[in-house]
Amino acid sequence: MPAVVQRQATFPISSPGTILAFQFSSWYPRFRQISIKSTIIKPLDASFLQYLNSDGVFLPDGSENGSSQSTLSDDEDEVEDSSSEPDSEYGRERFAFPELDKQIRQAISEYGAVFPKLNFSSPRDAAWVLPVSSPLRCASPADVYLLLKSSDFISHDLDQDMVFQYCEGRPQAYELELVLRKWYPVDRVREFRCFVRQDVLLGISQRDPNYYPFLNERDMERRVTEAISRVWEENVKGNWEVTRGNYTFDVLLTRDLKRGHIIDFNPYTSNTDPLLFTYDELLTLLQDRLSGDSSRTLPAFKVIDSPAHPVAASNAPIHQHNMVPFEALSLSSGKDIEEFAETWANEIRTSMRN
Repeated sequence: MPAVVQRQATFPISSPGTILAFQFSSWYPRFRQISIKSTIIKPLDASFLQYLNSDGVFLPDGSENGSSQSTLSDDEDEVEDSSSEPDSEYGRERFAFPELDKQIRQAISEYGAVFPKLNFSSPRDAAWVLPVSSPLRCASPADVYLLLKSSDFISHDLDQDMVFQYCEGRPQAYELELVLRKWYPVDRVREFRCFVRQDVLLGISQRDPNYYPFLNERDMERRVTEAISRVWEENVKGNWEVTRGNYTFDVLLTRDLKRGHIIDFNPYTSNTDPLLFTYDELLTLLQDRLSGDSSRTLPAFKVIDSPAHPVAASNAPIHQHNMVPFEALSLSSGKDIEEFAETWANEIRTSMRN
């Protein structure tokens, strides 16, 4: 019971409607002009959810072909698109999504390449299954499915109990959606997570867990906080009533550090990683700002300030607990991380084709 009391004292209580405001299809139309070009595919057939929840990493039939419908007769198309059938050899169901394959290929044709996410979560923990030199870059439906099936992060979006775990009641409708965002190489040093509570921009945290000397230069805090504050005040503040002024957002600044693009929004809850802050620190910042005890007019700014910082000093890969199944260890001998990732991805593809 004390833990629940502490959570309620630290976090604003969310309704199901408030949480749904943070799914991609809810916020993207409002902030399209300052975000990355994206395609939203919904509704998705129930068999797609069944596929994502099924055991093992395998591709739907036809997803690696030039046309996912080329192996099906006209009579088979409708059945294969909306249902699955048992695979007698391996004892698992087989899936095919020719219409979804087509929509993914259309987005890839328009954008050049895409990276996927669901309503709230992206498969960042599975980036290692694709070439490290182009993380999360998908050039085919098979790449999209491979990322999603290899990810633990997206399990959050598949389970309503997880999505609405801090809410009283459940929404009348919750639909799974597939989002395909235009892929391009991102300089992660310019990515920041920003924390807003009661319509006060409290803090800005570096997202990439590496030490960058230039982020610690004397005027860098002023440049970054002024740029992000301007993006927030001109485009977000007061324009999103359903959140009640409580949210976090990820922003990518331009190279000149004068403008920014919104990458994502997340609820202001313990499910959202506070990165270099703690939520207790943020609460103190809020109390100081609201009481007038703080002379600070710009948000607090946190970066990794030395190579010895606990985050920077960790040599473990990000999301390492998701990265390598035990069976992959035999393939890793004598290879660097990029060579191993490509080898393992090829092994997975070969197994799935077989």
